[in-house]
Amino acid sequence: MTSSEHHSSADFIRTKILADQESQRFGQRVHTRFPPEPNGHLHIGHAKSMCLNFGISQEFSGFCNLRLDDTNPTKESMDYVQSIQDDVRWLGFDWTDRLYFASDYFERLYDYAVKLIQNNKAYVDSLTAEEIRDYRGTLTEPGKESPDRQRSLDENLELFSKMRAGEFEEGAYILRAKIDMASPNINMRDPALYRIRHVTHYRTGDIWRIYPTYDFAHPLSDALEGITHSLCTLEFEDHRPLYDWVLRECEVSCHSQQIEFARLNLAHTVMSKRKLLQLVEEGHVNGWDDPRLPTLKGLRRRGYSPAAIRNFCDRVGVAKRDSVIEMGVLEHAIREDLNRSADRVMAVLHPVKVIIENFPEGQIEEVEAVNNPEDASRGTRQLSFSREIYIDHDDFREDPPKKYFRLSPGKEVRLKYGYIICCVGVDKDETTGEITAIRCTYDSETKRGGAQAGRKVKGTIHWVSVQDALPAEVRVYETLLLPSNLDAEGTSQGLEAKLNPDSLQVLETCWVEPSLSDATIGTSFQFERQGYFCLDPDSHKQKLVFNRTVSLRDSWAKIERK
Repeated sequence: MTSSEHHSSADFIRTKILADQESQRFGQRVHTRFPPEPNGHLHIGHAKSMCLNFGISQEFSGFCNLRLDDTNPTKESMDYVQSIQDDVRWLGFDWTDRLYFASDYFERLYDYAVKLIQNNKAYVDSLTAEEIRDYRGTLTEPGKESPDRQRSLDENLELFSKMRAGEFEEGAYILRAKIDMASPNINMRDPALYRIRHVTHYRTGDIWRIYPTYDFAHPLSDALEGITHSLCTLEFEDHRPLYDWVLRECEVSCHSQQIEFARLNLAHTVMSKRKLLQLVEEGHVNGWDDPRLPTLKGLRRRGYSPAAIRNFCDRVGVAKRDSVIEMGVLEHAIREDLNRSADRVMAVLHPVKVIIENFPEGQIEEVEAVNNPEDASRGTRQLSFSREIYIDHDDFREDPPKKYFRLSPGKEVRLKYGYIICCVGVDKDETTGEITAIRCTYDSETKRGGAQAGRKVKGTIHWVSVQDALPAEVRVYETLLLPSNLDAEGTSQGLEAKLNPDSLQVLETCWVEPSLSDATIGTSFQFERQGYFCLDPDSHKQKLVFNRTVSLRDSWAKIERK
């Protein structure tokens, strides 16, 4: 794609890239990177960054690296590394041979730090963490210099070498940049570059006893990989002067351009890795792939497709200001995709038996059902129709309200793809009064092709035949947080108090049509008149298990017995 083809829909990031190409800042090169830290599983917020970085590289015929930013060994693991790679591939992106780790550069980063010391741009400080905070100053008051700021070059080099050798306890020393303690940007007030950590790294083992900070490793990793445009979320905007300082003072050959964009904030859920970990470890959800979580693993298990997530990220777009995206925007993207791709099937979630009194006992008829009205190529299937069927309890009212067009005493409805039936009575439990069966008659001429097939009635309902329906469990998910809580970030209220106690409803006695017996785990279907559902890995021969992906309308209304 040529530069001119981007102009009509270019956001501010693409506009900046076009300007850099025009000025030949990086020649015509466009090289981005997706740099997650392997200390947790990716969520939909990472999907936005992923789509942006890989998408821009594709649009400009460039490259995108997958770089694992593993500079904090206390919480990182190879399990997370593998999970991240799986999620990137599932979402539809490929880094080919450009998989990198910040830990690959530890030796070179150390050499850059030594160079800064030699150029009097860094020093070893013995202040405690609390003292450093006190010395740093405030937004309105300048900081003050550490007594160690004037250490000699030789002493700084010797101490830094001993830090690397593991001769000091954690917290005894840190390496700080020597910039400006009076800077109005607090990030420039002699920030930390290296800290002592006596922790085993999941890749490098016990070789290192000091580890670089993100603010030091990030720009240099970009430079070493030849990244042209380093796309970060807005919280790094105030760090950009430090990013540029590190590249300038380390005299790297590629001075990457950091550009910040607004992160994705999704209403009614949790986007913090720390809080997601809390939810999992405290048992509020059933693991990292719980369909209530915004993790890519959770969304995948729930039935969200990669194409729908990419479309959602594209629809949200790139902005310079943070905002909270309503869940309905995500639901709409999922619904659009599944409407085209998911086959329609019959499922009854709150069953009540219907006995068709004038249908011959033991007789089975076949009715033809359309697999997907949006795609004629998906063909049709045959459903068995018999004397006894299940319908949804919500589709019958013994004492119906006004404008109730479903089944009620003396009223008719059409069974989807089948006959018109009329209610002639009910059976009830003598003790509880609960309806145990609905008795109906059918019009034998109203089946497709019959003499009265076109006879109009106001209601059409779904059903399954008792004689061959399959037992199923259906899990209906609502918002993870209570409606009063848009998100769980940055508030004093405890996370547990914000959780929606009705975020999961398990319907254990559902029935689905027999065509689903051979369905593949992860396949999505539209349950007629119910919503979109995905076959869960917990399914087994005795019972199929489905997760509700999204309702048919733009709401989180419960599927429950009224």
